[in-house]
Amino acid sequence: MAGKHTASLPSYGYLKSPDDKDQWVIDPVAAPIVKRIFLLSMDGKGPYQIAQILSDEKVDIPAYHHQKLGIGLYKSREIKNPYLWRSTTIAHILENPVYLGHTCNFKTRKHFKDKRSHYVDQDEWTIIENTHEAIIDQDTFDNVQRLRSNIRRYPDGWGETHPLSGLMFCADCGSVMYIHRVNNGKRVPTFDCSSYHKTPVGSLCPSAHRIHASVVMTLVKETLKEIVKFSAEDEAEFRRPVEEAVASQQDSAIKEQKSRLAACLKRREELEVLICKIYEDNALGKLPDVRYQLLDAQYAGEQATLEQEIQELQEAVGKSEKKEYSASKFIALVRKYQDFEELTTPMLIEFVDKILVHERDVKGRFDSPQTIEIYFNFVGQFSAPHDEAEPTLEEIELEQRREATRQRRHEEYLRSKSTGWQATYYWKNKRAKKAKMDAAKEKIRAEDRENGIYYLPKQQGSTRQTEEVAL
Repeated sequence: MAGKHTASLPSYGYLKSPDDKDQWVIDPVAAPIVKRIFLLSMDGKGPYQIAQILSDEKVDIPAYHHQKLGIGLYKSREIKNPYLWRSTTIAHILENPVYLGHTCNFKTRKHFKDKRSHYVDQDEWTIIENTHEAIIDQDTFDNVQRLRSNIRRYPDGWGETHPLSGLMFCADCGSVMYIHRVNNGKRVPTFDCSSYHKTPVGSLCPSAHRIHASVVMTLVKETLKEIVKFSAEDEAEFRRPVEEAVASQQDSAIKEQKSRLAACLKRREELEVLICKIYEDNALGKLPDVRYQLLDAQYAGEQATLEQEIQELQEAVGKSEKKEYSASKFIALVRKYQDFEELTTPMLIEFVDKILVHERDVKGRFDSPQTIEIYFNFVGQFSAPHDEAEPTLEEIELEQRREATRQRRHEEYLRSKSTGWQATYYWKNKRAKKAKMDAAKEKIRAEDRENGIYYLPKQQGSTRQTEEVAL
């Protein structure tokens, strides 16, 4: 608890101070490598890809670097592959709070059975803050943790990670949305709700909330362009709505969660009273055994559901209270990217906290409006004020004609569906359409295999196509 390091060897990126063995100082050779690992992660690279990059560039692995310095467990051992980085090494570096300048003690504990040290969960570590110089700032570290927690990672060869991966969430169920690159038979990446596809399909979420990735990228870019333009015109005027947004988010972020948590806690107390009441009534003969068993099972089920919801709400409230809202940090971030032209992955991660995607207003219609909510870091929801131009008479008439056409086609579809013709046509052409779609997908996959991108082959003896996982 005094902040002294219990580890005999400093973490990669640090060395023991020559004046004080209990103090760590920055290693001038390894610290830039640690910074680069975090920057590559911010750029969308996974641990395997980062390890491959460092191996190709023949960067010394931590053990070999320490051996050159004459320290560590390998100072007198032979290292066969001094440049072969492992993805586990990269993952440990990305998850280690020591690079924030904190001391992390008691990361292992001896097991009572084999008397050997085993790693424990990070929430059981003893962390003493600000004991040595930091290599990574808090914002970068938090962004990397947030990004890695929401992305499905595959080894290199499964394709590049999309910049929006880990930032897209379903507005209805809250699940993360995964990208499908050739699911429509074209090279048009789309995002789908992950819960919708879980068997049985549609049981956890009623819709896929499908949306093209390019649409979201364009929306985020245009929104940021408007914010940057607004800040450049008058920063003093820009600060006022930002501060108002921060105050609003701080007040409303946990209000609904706290209200629901209070209701759940009250209902839990009521259930305890009801369970005791029916137990007493049954013991005194006022309530038959059969009725008692039914009520007891019903209350027990509701109690278990409530306990789970209370735990989730308490965690959510704790995270919301710890969430940092800062007008000055958001303004500094806008000032940093004042003249941006393209929306890069690090910029996207620094600005965007999450993106919520709603279902289309008219499900199944490609031109139907679809609501997208963008939540920025430090301020939550925010948009630059702008005056919308009133539509002209010609534009109103054109939209009315389009809406009438859409309505007529929808009525024709409903008539064909009611007669059974639509179902007949669907099943008659289903096999041919599936074969055509599979052929289009296979053509794209064949091109990707030549470039080293891997897809799972079709399972032998199965009537179902193996799900494409090259996300």
